[in-house]
Amino acid sequence: MTPPLLDNMAWHSLVGPQAGCAAGRDGARRYAPGFSPILGFADLQRPDFAALRSCCEPGEHFYCADWSGAAPAGWHIEHETTMFQMLWDAPPPEDEAPEALRLGPAHVPQMLALVELTQPGPFGPRTVELGDYFGVFEGERLVAMAGERMCAGGLREVSGVCTHPDHQGRGLARRLVGKLVRRELQRDETPFLHVMRDNLGAQRVYARMGFRHARETVVRVLSRCA
Repeated sequence: MTPPLLDNMAWHSLVGPQAGCAAGRDGARRYAPGFSPILGFADLQRPDFAALRSCCEPGEHFYCADWSGAAPAGWHIEHETTMFQMLWDAPPPEDEAPEALRLGPAHVPQMLALVELTQPGPFGPRTVELGDYFGVFEGERLVAMAGERMCAGGLREVSGVCTHPDHQGRGLARRLVGKLVRRELQRDETPFLHVMRDNLGAQRVYARMGFRHARETVVRVLSRCA
């Protein structure tokens, strides 16, 4: 069974446990500047874009899931695709990354450099504040990381999963995801994650780990016009 909150996870996170990281009013919220640029709406059939006018600058790019209507006046859809939400459905895994280091504000420059190189999805300099992040280092260089982003109703998202191209094929990302899943299950949370429809390799890895496909949803990148 798929938890109902997954149908509008961004909204439930932004008005729930992560309300202190949100901006907006009425039926619309966004993660505040510096966090992941994600929008959430109370009513996905009639999203209240007008409520975002005071907190979204022209030219800013945002991600929005679960909404597929026409772009309202003053907004432009830059890209549209679909992604899968995958939900953990297995016993707790072993922690195969005991060497991973907890990441914090001091590591943000290295995290942003890895994100710029690998493009794992929306990420900002304050995203690390949304949950636990762990990384693997080779010397002073961060070569793999994974962490947590949205949360509500006992659901916790695994996000920001990426590995430097020079260090792929070693299972680093899989091990970091397993570490996070184990910690979340110990907190009585249910892990879930998002993976793009065309990322078949990641889907296979996550399925072998214990994630199952819960639902497919539209995801868009959009911007407010000047």
